[in-house]
Amino acid sequence: MTVILRPAEPDDVPQILSMVNRFAEQNIMLPRTEENVRQSLAEWIVAAHDGPAPAGEPQVVGCGALVPLTDTLVEVRSLAVHESQQGKGLGSDLVERLVVLAREQEYVQVCALTLREQFFVRLGFELVDRWAISPKVWQACIYCRKFHRCDEVAVLMNLQPQAAPAAHEGPGEPAGVGAWSSLLKWSEWQPLKLAYRQIPRTFAEDEPPTAPAPTEEENPS
Repeated sequence: MTVILRPAEPDDVPQILSMVNRFAEQNIMLPRTEENVRQSLAEWIVAAHDGPAPAGEPQVVGCGALVPLTDTLVEVRSLAVHESQQGKGLGSDLVERLVVLAREQEYVQVCALTLREQFFVRLGFELVDRWAISPKVWQACIYCRKFHRCDEVAVLMNLQPQAAPAAHEGPGEPAGVGAWSSLLKWSEWQPLKLAYRQIPRTFAEDEPPTAPAPTEEENPS
């Protein structure tokens, strides 16, 4: 049975939610609500069987979203591959299609937060400091139970040639910080960075351990 990539449709939402939230329960990615997915449906693509799904498999077996963070930066988010299709290169196909869409929409950079950084590196991304990405990438993260002990790695791909960034220190900003990213403003990301570093004292003693990182090609984001 052939699996094709296509834009997500309204009927795909329940299967997207089932797959994404099942992996979210394993601390592999952030959960999504039906309202969130439906409102952003134009940003999603899915991998689906081209015809009736085999017995025991859903029609939608992979998904990913391209979420705008700024006018020039977009994020690959909620990348998931159903267990029945893992290890077949479907994760790579989804990322490559999302990168093509980002180019077509004339974004300058595409980023992701991932547990499998080498998966993205093989696809042409580079490792970057997580604080070199727009603060908007953290808006969903503050709801994650792992926020104060995040184990994800930031990766970035330049879609257009990059000029050397000029330093633009703000009040109280250490010299050189402005050169990290032309997308950053010290006043925007510094408070969030400090909040991230503050370890909360309210985690339950019996909180379940973090799930191990998935193997290659398995839900890299």
